[in-house]
Amino acid sequence: MDQIAPVARIDVISDAICPWCYIGKRQFERALPILAPEGLHFSVMWHPFQLNPDMPAEGVDRQSYREKKFGGPEKAKAIDERITEAAATVGLEFHLEKLTRTPNTVNAHRLIRYAAQQGVQDAVVEALFKGYFCEGADIGDAEILAGIGGTGGLDPDAVFKMLKSDEGRREVLAGDQMARNAGIQGVPSFAMNGHVLFSGAQPAEEMAKAFSHAWNVLKSQAA
Repeated sequence: MDQIAPVARIDVISDAICPWCYIGKRQFERALPILAPEGLHFSVMWHPFQLNPDMPAEGVDRQSYREKKFGGPEKAKAIDERITEAAATVGLEFHLEKLTRTPNTVNAHRLIRYAAQQGVQDAVVEALFKGYFCEGADIGDAEILAGIGGTGGLDPDAVFKMLKSDEGRREVLAGDQMARNAGIQGVPSFAMNGHVLFSGAQPAEEMAKAFSHAWNVLKSQAA
């Protein structure tokens, strides 16, 4: 029987406007050095999930949308403050007050997919998160997304041209639906070699334990 590959694949299902996905990315990055002494190394792929699948293509005003969603301005503000505090614990400086739009994220996911094809997916995911949560960028805007792609190592003109076409749209929507069909309801969600392990921005130590356990189970099954 074939042995399990020496490098496991971690699939991260996320949305570009999910603050816990950015926090979870930092926790994940902290988990990897914990696992390295065990000889565990991973390839990583980011996959689409839409928190707001019915969001209009042009997005909506963030303040009014969140006040309606959470039951008023005070509750919406309290949630933002709690998120900002959680981000600070992993070294992220959120400026949610800069955000004016809640975007449709299909194009952001198309950019992430395109970045994977060009070998710079992690850098582009990082640039998207930073642009949105730290700088208040409207990541529903194609020109802004092209600039973010440039920050992540892509040709901005090529990104803009791609976004103005339908390239990747069908695949992104199919990926989103695949995640829902797999029972994923919240993000970030993490899977190893096709097996969903957990959801949420768990502390790095807990992530490391989950990955190590999953690796050992998969290795024993392949033996």
